[in-house]
Amino acid sequence: MTISPIQWLKLSTWELELENTAFATDNRWSNHDMDPTPLHLRTWSSWSYVSYWFSDASNIAVWEASSRKISMLAIGLSWRQALPAIVVAYCITAVPILLTGTIGTRLRVPFSVLSRSSFGFWFSYFPVITRGIIAMSWFGIQTYNGSECIYQMLKAVWPSIAHVPNHIPASSNTTSVGNARMMCYILYWLLQFPFMLLSPQKIRYLFMVKGVIVPFAWLAMVIWAFIKVPPSVGLFAQHATVQGSDLSWAWLTALNSALSLYCGYAVNIADFTRYATHERAQYSQAIIIPVAFTLCSFAGLAVTSAGIVLYGSALWDPLQLIDQWDNRAAAFFASFAFLLTTIGTNISANALVAANDLTVCLPKYINIRRGQVICAFIGGWAFCPWEVLAKASGFLSFLSGYTIFIGPFVGIMIADYWLIHRGRIDVPAMYQVYGRYRYTFGNWRALATLVICIAPAMPGLVHSINPSINVGGIHNLFAIGWIFGFWSAFIVYSILSTLFPARDTYVEKAVLPDDVIPPSASCDSTDEDVEKLDKGNVTPQTVSGLHGFHK
Repeated sequence: MTISPIQWLKLSTWELELENTAFATDNRWSNHDMDPTPLHLRTWSSWSYVSYWFSDASNIAVWEASSRKISMLAIGLSWRQALPAIVVAYCITAVPILLTGTIGTRLRVPFSVLSRSSFGFWFSYFPVITRGIIAMSWFGIQTYNGSECIYQMLKAVWPSIAHVPNHIPASSNTTSVGNARMMCYILYWLLQFPFMLLSPQKIRYLFMVKGVIVPFAWLAMVIWAFIKVPPSVGLFAQHATVQGSDLSWAWLTALNSALSLYCGYAVNIADFTRYATHERAQYSQAIIIPVAFTLCSFAGLAVTSAGIVLYGSALWDPLQLIDQWDNRAAAFFASFAFLLTTIGTNISANALVAANDLTVCLPKYINIRRGQVICAFIGGWAFCPWEVLAKASGFLSFLSGYTIFIGPFVGIMIADYWLIHRGRIDVPAMYQVYGRYRYTFGNWRALATLVICIAPAMPGLVHSINPSINVGGIHNLFAIGWIFGFWSAFIVYSILSTLFPARDTYVEKAVLPDDVIPPSASCDSTDEDVEKLDKGNVTPQTVSGLHGFHK
């Protein structure tokens, strides 16, 4: 059936069909991508998560975190202090990721739906929308990093690209980029875009390829660094430049810096573990996260230390270091490895995250694929990342300091599922606007917890954005923002929920998707098949009713 151009302008043309297995009453509240993952789409094995994390660990942000200006070496730590901070940070990161990841494998829902059980149907939009905005912002920044990879690859082939004159007018607000780099930005955006149209089941193959190729490229760079600059002269020759309490706070700052990179995954890992073949498949994360990130962070430390000796300055960005190389073939292949890792990380950490969040905002019109397309345009173009990187250092500090919100989000979710409700969640009710998780405009216990736990770290965030504002010693709390936020939220929310229990949200037994609609009904089911299953009057509404639904 051909659709006329006029019809494309009608909203009704873009409406998504409500699946037979949906728990929502209509498509205003759910669609296929928001529904619990059916059996035939549960394809992520243990090796899928191993390759996923090796893929994400080997990216520019992890490289820089161990050595960049705001962290590790620059704040006075030597590699002997920095590396243990990295190990501890990622061991800590693995624990909440495993806990929330297990929730995803059990309930089979994305974070945008899962958050309704702890924050309430309406208040859950706050963490979902804020996380979506942050993800789209980082998408733009990572896209710009990817364009730098394209630039280095083209420069390795045609060195003259470095001398292309800039004819972009000042009025365009793109003078910080120039002709050559704007061309590279467009090329990278176009190269990345097709991968964003792949489903989560198919994109895992990109992670597998990236997880094999990129670590070997990084290993080659470490070998190059140790050959050019023996460790006794470079990495091992460095010593800490701070002592006493300053050393303790520097170490905690380094710990929080490493935590801030991937602690956000503890919020949204359910977006991926919902696709696990079984619950045990995602247990591999407990080992692979600290191992992969420690190895990749060490690579950043080793190569950056060698760069200090070779080039006389600390080149925190590996692409700036590659820019110094005379070997054009090596520069091309190293830049290609970073290009591959940037594409994979940008899709997994930002595009898919934003897409899941956009889906819950307008499920009638937006699914994961459309959400990624929206993210590509808003984050890639409307956000103007080249201008943000050049001029908006305060906003970049805010993005880095967003961990003071992420920590409490995770603390509330883990406390609510594991401690308060002890895993007994009514999945169908999370799709019902007037269901047991509606609360009154949201869960006030979660709101009170956020206010109590975020407020003490806010002065430190303000100071990080504008260092000229003196907030006193309380800014040190910001240095441990994620740890403080997580544990304080876990404790405060647990106390409030114990003293003032939301009794209507309690059920005697967890109501899981497969308990309501058998797996056989979720795979290519027809209306007639579902009608046969419904002859026993088993519906989401009746299941909720059996467990005391009375909201």
